[in-house]
Amino acid sequence: MLCYVMLMLMGEEAKKSNPKLTLLPLIALIFYEVSGGPFGVEDSVRDGGGPLLSLLGFFIFPLIWSLPEALVTAELATTFPQNGGYVIWISSAFGPFWGFQGGFWKWFSGVMDNALYPVLFLDYINHSFPITARIPALLGITLSLTYLNYRGLHIVGFAAVLIALFSLSPFLIMAFLSIPHIRPRRWLALDFSKVDWPGYFNSMFWNLNYWDKASTLAGEVENPSKTFPKALVGGLVLVISSYLIPLLAGTGALSSSPSQWADGYFAQVGMFIGGSWLKLWIQAAAAMSNLGLFEAEMSSDAFQLLGMSKMGMLPALFASRSKYGTPTVSILLSATGVIFLSWMSFQEIIEFLNFLYAIGMLLEFAAFITLRLKKPNLYRPYRVPLGTFWATMLCLPPALLLILVMCLASLRTFFVSGAVILVGFILYPLLVQAKDKNWILFEAEPPSVHSTDQENKGVEEEELSLMQSDSKPS
Repeated sequence: MLCYVMLMLMGEEAKKSNPKLTLLPLIALIFYEVSGGPFGVEDSVRDGGGPLLSLLGFFIFPLIWSLPEALVTAELATTFPQNGGYVIWISSAFGPFWGFQGGFWKWFSGVMDNALYPVLFLDYINHSFPITARIPALLGITLSLTYLNYRGLHIVGFAAVLIALFSLSPFLIMAFLSIPHIRPRRWLALDFSKVDWPGYFNSMFWNLNYWDKASTLAGEVENPSKTFPKALVGGLVLVISSYLIPLLAGTGALSSSPSQWADGYFAQVGMFIGGSWLKLWIQAAAAMSNLGLFEAEMSSDAFQLLGMSKMGMLPALFASRSKYGTPTVSILLSATGVIFLSWMSFQEIIEFLNFLYAIGMLLEFAAFITLRLKKPNLYRPYRVPLGTFWATMLCLPPALLLILVMCLASLRTFFVSGAVILVGFILYPLLVQAKDKNWILFEAEPPSVHSTDQENKGVEEEELSLMQSDSKPS
């Protein structure tokens, strides 16, 4: 029934020539870009050696990581309200070479992130219906969801709201049923000898990042200067609540060993607290949530490639659309990456994607500060209410966290990430050469500029023209 309602809503959205996202749908979309619910946070209890570090992490990390990233996103997304998001910000600050690199790292990180969702889906289903042929199952799920994305199934508007309501409802019920069984002393359990610091920090980081993803759809937001900041605040509250409420209920009501808390364990928690009906509901919610997460991430990744193509960074074929309005080649490339990465373990994928995402975020923070210094008069509909010095200080704690996450990475992650970075460095001049020699067709028209300030419009046109230039890195 829920799927039918979703398809009806999406069909109505498809009939509109240029639908705009309003506040509530944008909050739901941000929620799915960042979180999608507590599915996958179980590892933070195991890696943290007990509930205490996990609970403290979801209280503290949003303040030093999520809030600064959300504020930076709010300022830059409203300053440059075009589809393309962080690729435009970085290009405006440092030129097209680094804009391309940031986009490439973020795209690759997003593809790795998307490889997790079929894995999480199978982990939840496996508790009730053991699956022996795991690889074929992962392949079948990925291809099926990719086809749905090709057909235009992406979480926008009230479809995202419906999935969020369905996915979070069993945890609200679980929290209510757990109240008589909660023993607050259980929240304080901690065994330092069992703490896996790299796993813990990677779990925290992964569950609280991607606030900038929604910026790639800034051009589709109604009145972005007011809607975007409010939506980011609403999304922040919703994400933190969706983690803390289930964790407080599960760890407070049960005396489970930290080793039992692996991805998919919330289904067992639901059975212990409410019975088999609640377990099945949580598993169904996990399936729907992971479907929504996959579709949202796939759409963001594919439309990012489309946006880079429109800016002249990638060949025009990446901007080609199917009869359903979806970027076919971009979807196929993203899906191919997901399939090749699905064989990796949950923890390996998180570590790899976090490393690449961390490098991209350092570049974004640098772009934020550079634009404050180089273009102080740039029209900013929403401005972080801090001077340049204190805005820089705002970025310092998350930047240190990013460096910590990178330092905790394994040697294998360094080599793999280094190879990806090297590919980006080689790919850019090759694409510039192909564009100069007309080997491949590139977009000829510059992206449209939306601005209410005439002076700022000239600045933006100059920056967007720079992004389309074929100048090579110095």
